[in-house]
Amino acid sequence: MVNVKGKWAFVTGASRGIGRLAAMELARCGCNLILHARKKEHLSEVLEELKTYGVKCVAVEAELSDLTAVERMLAEIDETGINVEIVLNNAGMQIAYRKEFLSTPAEDYTQSFLVNTTAPMMICYHFLPGMITRGFGRIVNTTSGIALEPEQAGYSASKAALSKVTVDLGSKLEGTNVLINLTDPGWCRTDLGGPYAPGAPESALPGVLVGVFVDDGRCGRNLAAGYFYNMTMEQAVLRAESL
Repeated sequence: MVNVKGKWAFVTGASRGIGRLAAMELARCGCNLILHARKKEHLSEVLEELKTYGVKCVAVEAELSDLTAVERMLAEIDETGINVEIVLNNAGMQIAYRKEFLSTPAEDYTQSFLVNTTAPMMICYHFLPGMITRGFGRIVNTTSGIALEPEQAGYSASKAALSKVTVDLGSKLEGTNVLINLTDPGWCRTDLGGPYAPGAPESALPGVLVGVFVDDGRCGRNLAAGYFYNMTMEQAVLRAESL
């Protein structure tokens, strides 16, 4: 099991919901954090809470549908001189629920793919070379198990695409000690999931973080949170490494 104390993790969508909870858990384990939100001021509350753990924290901002803003954010991270060793591509967007799904506009796809597929992969491509050179890295991309719902076509298609490229990219990383995997937090009561979702955001942990702590050299798995419900991180990692 990986010891993350003193390492640096980059967490997107960290101002609320599952991203915020994941950041808190990493900090509890002694991990330093680069936290992303659309606006830095959205992170003020979580940064204040993180002071309790005595870890180093940096805030960055970007609208993930604006690829120029994403590039600017990545350049800002580079300028800090921090070696990012862990990436949680947690941020996502569910653009609409279309009851009249045969009238789904093209923009549902273009906007969903920018936020849910293109931006996360830009982030992966940016940090992977350094991880490979240094001989360590963990990337966890957040996917979705949504199926048979054309009412959410843009969202489901963009998450399916993210899953595909994550698995394909993982096939090239064997022997590098850089692992890229997926997680599916399940349907949770977040801003994205809505108030009627069956799961509390806390139910996604430790599952959404298992891909950070596994140390078995395997990539391209969906370490869905549901497999690890109500486990400790140690128990969850043992289960993941036995799957």
